[in-house]
Amino acid sequence: MSVIISPISESLKTFLETKSYSKIIVLTDTNTKRFCYPVIKDSLPKHTLITVKHGEENKNLQTCEQIWSAMTEAQLDRHALMINLGGGVIGDMGGFCAATYKRGIDFIQIPTTLLSQVDASVGGKLGIDFQGFKNHLGVFTLPNAVLIDPVFLETLSEREKRSGFAEILKHCLIQDGEKWQEIRRKDLADQDLPDLIAHSVEIKKKVVEQDPTEKGLRKILNFGHTLGHAIETFFLHQGKKRLFHGEAIATGMVCESYIAYERGLIDERTLEQVEEFIFSIYGKVDIAEADFDTIIGLTLQDKKNKGKEVRFSLINAAGSCLYDIVVSKNEMKKALEYYKG
Repeated sequence: MSVIISPISESLKTFLETKSYSKIIVLTDTNTKRFCYPVIKDSLPKHTLITVKHGEENKNLQTCEQIWSAMTEAQLDRHALMINLGGGVIGDMGGFCAATYKRGIDFIQIPTTLLSQVDASVGGKLGIDFQGFKNHLGVFTLPNAVLIDPVFLETLSEREKRSGFAEILKHCLIQDGEKWQEIRRKDLADQDLPDLIAHSVEIKKKVVEQDPTEKGLRKILNFGHTLGHAIETFFLHQGKKRLFHGEAIATGMVCESYIAYERGLIDERTLEQVEEFIFSIYGKVDIAEADFDTIIGLTLQDKKNKGKEVRFSLINAAGSCLYDIVVSKNEMKKALEYYKG
């Protein structure tokens, strides 16, 4: 898997010079068409542009049908290329559409959010939400390249940067305790994001290469995500209360660190450090006690599960993580109660 961090005009030109595609199609959402497409437009040969509505709520089969229809109308054959220009939603959904169109065409990811640059674009996990469950339908297919340029971060709101930073935190907590100690001592505004992007990409790439289809080690990348995804799914249709992915994962990391503490996997100091740093950046999500059971119920659809067992990935030190840990509903409830305080 080729991941290149450099000015996009250079990396895109170099990639296209080494290939010969029958047609090129560029997928954007309404935001990236406006803010990011102009950055790459002049670096592209003749191409077809597809634009879909932005947002997680549009990452579904209906939008895929629009994309597949546009690909069909453009008469793409199996020698065509799809360029996914956007955040995690466009990367996941565009890659899924490319991987399934005529049993698969080449695609590249040009991630435009911090979240997608450090996480979603790397590793070949593609998919869409289905019946309210996050990434419920999908495949493992590696892109032909991931082209990362920090220049796109200039188009982001502070909230979107904060969301992406959660995955950087996660990578440090599961694989690099030294880096964790370094970043937790700085405010978000003082972080060296280009350095942290490269650091996160290296960690994720190394883990994915050892376990491409998540049979073992790759599960550590899901720390914070079992309860985090359930919380994100719960708030998805809550209007203004809706959470960004990283905000939900940050909440999940506090809850799951508490479970790790209760299990004797981490000490109180580590739990306090995780909690204090995450609260200092993300504040606290207001989760009503009456909604705990609904959120816990959503974990039953987690992809790491086996049978009726809900399996977590839990840190056993800052910089180390275990996986396939069966956690009970009661433990999850206690964690949510602890988070609520």
